[in-house]
Amino acid sequence: MASQITECLAATLNPDPNARVAAELKLSELFAASGNFFRNSAQNDLITLNRNRFDAFATSIVLRKYIRERWSPYFDSFKGGAPSVEVKVQIRQNVFQGLSDMNRRIRTLCANTLTFIAKSDWPDEYPELLSSLINLLSSGSPDSVHGAMQVFTEFIKDDLTEDQILPVLRQLLPVLLTILGSKDTYTALTRARTVSVFRQCVAALYMVKDQHPQATKEAASTILPVWLEAFQVLLNIDPKLDVTRTDNWDGLAIRIQVFKTLDKILVTFPRAMTTYLQGFLTASLVHLQALHPAFTEYYLSSSGAAPGSSEDDVIELHQLICPILDFASAVTRGGKARDWFNTDNLGALITAIFDFVQMTDEDEEMWTNNANAFVQQEDDSTQSYSVRVAGFDFLGSLIDRNPAQTTQVFQLVARQVIQLSHQQREAGRQDWWRPLEAALAAVGSQAEAILDCIEDEEDSGRQKPIDIEYLLSNVVPSILNLSQHPFLQGRGFVFASQYSKLLPITLASQYLDAALQVIEAAEAGIPVKISAVKAVHNFFQDGTDTSLAALAPRVTKGLGPFLFITSEDTLSLVLETLSVVLEVEKAKWLTTEMADSLVLALLEVWNKNNKASPVPGVYETVVKQALPPLTAAISSAKANESWIAESAIEFVTSLIEGSPDTGLGDGFFALIAPSLFKCLGETEDRDVLQNGISCLTVIILKDSNQLLSWNDGNGRSGLEHTLTLIAKTLESQDESGGLVIGHLIIHLLRKVGESVLPVLPQLLQAMVGRMTSAKTATFLQSLVIPFAFLINNQRNTVLSLLEGMSVNGRSGLDILVQTWCENAETFHGFWPARISTLGLIQLFVSERPSLQHLIVKGDIIVNSANKNGKCTSPHSPLLCSTLFIRASVIMTRSRTKKTPTEFTSISFPLKALKLILRDVQSGGESATISARGGAATDDIGSDDGDEDWTEEDKLNQGFMEDEFAFLSDMIGPRGMAFDNDDLTQENDDEAFKDDPVSKMDMQAHIISFFKECAAHNTNVFSALVGQLNVEETLVLRQMLGA
Repeated sequence: MASQITECLAATLNPDPNARVAAELKLSELFAASGNFFRNSAQNDLITLNRNRFDAFATSIVLRKYIRERWSPYFDSFKGGAPSVEVKVQIRQNVFQGLSDMNRRIRTLCANTLTFIAKSDWPDEYPELLSSLINLLSSGSPDSVHGAMQVFTEFIKDDLTEDQILPVLRQLLPVLLTILGSKDTYTALTRARTVSVFRQCVAALYMVKDQHPQATKEAASTILPVWLEAFQVLLNIDPKLDVTRTDNWDGLAIRIQVFKTLDKILVTFPRAMTTYLQGFLTASLVHLQALHPAFTEYYLSSSGAAPGSSEDDVIELHQLICPILDFASAVTRGGKARDWFNTDNLGALITAIFDFVQMTDEDEEMWTNNANAFVQQEDDSTQSYSVRVAGFDFLGSLIDRNPAQTTQVFQLVARQVIQLSHQQREAGRQDWWRPLEAALAAVGSQAEAILDCIEDEEDSGRQKPIDIEYLLSNVVPSILNLSQHPFLQGRGFVFASQYSKLLPITLASQYLDAALQVIEAAEAGIPVKISAVKAVHNFFQDGTDTSLAALAPRVTKGLGPFLFITSEDTLSLVLETLSVVLEVEKAKWLTTEMADSLVLALLEVWNKNNKASPVPGVYETVVKQALPPLTAAISSAKANESWIAESAIEFVTSLIEGSPDTGLGDGFFALIAPSLFKCLGETEDRDVLQNGISCLTVIILKDSNQLLSWNDGNGRSGLEHTLTLIAKTLESQDESGGLVIGHLIIHLLRKVGESVLPVLPQLLQAMVGRMTSAKTATFLQSLVIPFAFLINNQRNTVLSLLEGMSVNGRSGLDILVQTWCENAETFHGFWPARISTLGLIQLFVSERPSLQHLIVKGDIIVNSANKNGKCTSPHSPLLCSTLFIRASVIMTRSRTKKTPTEFTSISFPLKALKLILRDVQSGGESATISARGGAATDDIGSDDGDEDWTEEDKLNQGFMEDEFAFLSDMIGPRGMAFDNDDLTQENDDEAFKDDPVSKMDMQAHIISFFKECAAHNTNVFSALVGQLNVEETLVLRQMLGA
């Protein structure tokens, strides 16, 4: 058996993939057939690690696989046959001994194995692991420290609990610091791991900041300065020493971890960084300048591969550049170290960024051969993180901090690059184009901010900080014909389109014509064609320039062939470009013939990709061409091809959304209904059901008469089929649909309420019954909001139905009210939040005895077990409450299990009053009332790093006065002022924008409600007011005095 295992292990190293797969399958068979033999063999081999290196290495590999599959039911990969406790102890001891083995690979394998064991065994079955690892670190043996550090890297991050973190850090950190400082004893990679573990310790320390504020403060104030000073010493060593070595770049690993850790400390304990920021910023700049020659040599000029690491870890220069840029960018965003950002430092910094955002050889090769990768790097939402992306992000932070100064430096650096590129071109350098492309890309990446800055400076009577027109007139035109440098040529098109607002109409048309020539040219390559498409997209983006309408047909014709040869990101770019082109003059220039060709092409794309969007245009032509094949796709899709039906229904929904106000057109629903209802009745696929429900909702909104008038030939109407679908959804335990089913029910009641009346009791009964088992907030909202709508319109009828309804011995009214009160504050959306408040008002003023006697959950009971700390806002406790930062705690699962959250019990009328006031507290003008109160203090200082805020900063929590005012306006229920009607169309369902509830003056309505209740003592209003808390009483007085 041992020889078989050895043979299989040897075969797993075979370069032939078929041989490797066969060997791995054979190993699995051996594990299943002879687990006991293998376990004993592995133990014996591990005991003799020093005698036979190959066998020990092989056994370590097999043991790791065995532990994953046979060690503990804790692991998902467990297949049974766990060893006894005694055997586990022996194996753990032997694996631990392997951490000190002389062979690096064996140490690494044992470290990985022990880390995996710890996940299931520590601390209950393996309590001595932590102290044993710390002792190993203190042993002074380079091999032992190397092995232990690999375990700690993952251990600190994943396995320590809140109560264990502080004691462990007190023991561990001094040992780590000693190892970091012992450069003659330990390798650079081992020392780098100490910094990585320290960073995990910082994150762990921050985690317990709220639970142990005093201890955390003391730890941070004593530990962090020592490490920060050590980092200063390390970073002051010339970085060129690490990149001039030809054997390895291990020394860079320490710098990589240091800059990552500085970024972590800046986020978690910013106050500790205050006195060190300028020194670390200088170190960042020195590193960027010192490392650029190596960057040029190994990544821009194809002179050979970088040395890399002496171990298996990958070390590349970008792994250091990105953390440097991230750290400096974070400092910039935080507004600190203002004196450091003078003109000299800013100029040097931006020059370095322009240098590092140049396209590398790898970029050029990848983007030349992979169109989708090239599109991704140009799109903010899809680009992969890289030095180029990090550089652009940093430039954005700099320009946000000081727009005019930064833009002026852009001008200086860009001109230097233009001169340098010209000199290099004259000297015959092949890569002269790289710096120029990078400069245009950098300035283009900040186009929006630069355009705003130019406008602001000119409005203030100051000179423009940058002359973009010079670049557009004298630099960019000369590169548009450089087909031998396609990336620079393409960059010229994109740059011109990013600053199209500054172009005269004639020049813009010339640029656009040149881009179209590239699109139409058969010989143009991928980079320049994609850049030309991107440029066209940018030129047409606004859709308001009627002068572009003359070119729209040509653009559409030119982009048409791209639909058949592109995929994924490139196809998305083409579709988005067609979409914005069709927005020009609302596609009045589009002929029937062109629409016919375009729709056929789009249908072919959809059929090929099963994901496409219809293009606005000639509605009748689109429906004629699109609806029959979509209907066929819905009806013919097999159960294992649900994505076909899903995307076809989504496409139909888009067609409906694009229909004119006059309706869907004769026969639309009659054609689609049989296939749609058959599909929705048979499928169990969640996405198909959700898309189908959304489709029916849009049909009801657009042309409900077609749904009501249609029948399936067996006497069942479209409405009956829809109600059957609702019943199916309510019976399902899958609540992922959330708000989708709620929208359907709401719009049924709003649009065809009279038709629903005959079955309304059964519908309400089903909804109330589902409330007792519903779990997710969105699904509960879908069940409650329809009742709120009905109660607001037909209160007494609905309440009578609910009082006579019984579900498992509880009245329907009790179930609804309890569910409503417990979830009202989580309701999402402008209209739902309003209708909920209006429904509560109707319930309150009804004064029905069945409601007055209901007892519901009140406020959370704050005690020593769940109290987190005092409010630290410089404003009153009411503002703390309003911003949801009042004394509370983050309740983890374990904490909730030990200390369940408790609530007071109060009457429903009092709860309704509190909920209505809560909406007022969190929105509208009353949210600012409490700012006049005194500031609360805390005996433990904040670590937000705000000691150098100005008086204005402190008054406005770190914002300028106008910024704070804007935020105050935006803070309200669900993120906006409750009486801001202008935001409803942008922030909520378009279907509700014309609803009376959306248009009403909510503030006036609530004030009127309070005054009426006070005047008539509705629901014993005066007694209820006496039970409100201080904050609620203050807000109520403000409303009554309005």
